[in-house]
Amino acid sequence: MEDSDRHIRIAVLLGSVRPGNYTAMASGLVVDELGKNPRIAVDVVDPATLDLAFPGRTPSQDTARLQGIVRSATGVILVTPEYHGSFSSVMKLIIENLGFPSALEGKPVALLGVAAGAIGAIKSLEHLRGVVSHVGGIVLPLPISVANVQKVFDREGRVLDPTVEKLVRRTATNLTGYIDKHLCPAITLERLMRERADIEQDPNVVTV
Repeated sequence: MEDSDRHIRIAVLLGSVRPGNYTAMASGLVVDELGKNPRIAVDVVDPATLDLAFPGRTPSQDTARLQGIVRSATGVILVTPEYHGSFSSVMKLIIENLGFPSALEGKPVALLGVAAGAIGAIKSLEHLRGVVSHVGGIVLPLPISVANVQKVFDREGRVLDPTVEKLVRRTATNLTGYIDKHLCPAITLERLMRERADIEQDPNVVTV
């Protein structure tokens, strides 16, 4: 199935640039889960491959590309490590580069956090929820926090804990469930109205 045939697009934004980071490992499970749905196309944004401008600097071409990906997305997943009791500066830079009004405005947003500590990424997810809500994103309930992440994945990125794997994959199903319930009817109606308009403009077709 071509991407053009998939009417749901999900943007997965990573909040770490460290080589071999656990953020990317956790997001890999989410992307794999999303890939099981043939209606969904996924855009993974790795900030390590982007040249994003600091606030007050001239936006880069990557800034425009990032905004385009998020604006075209049906839903967004933000994945962040917890650093010093909050979400990463990389994730904040991504959000700053989404413009104002933010490309997140009106988008359903699912949150996933990973942390080395025993209490997980609770603080970072609380802070991230506040920022995303402030810029107009619709933050979904039940953010997923992974504690002791270095024990959940091995260095090759293989998940070692089936219970945590199931929990992380729920990030995908929580978002797609929201989209199916609240957004898909509107998307379908819009497509039907557009198709009807195209038919009515065809001089060889008479509608009654």
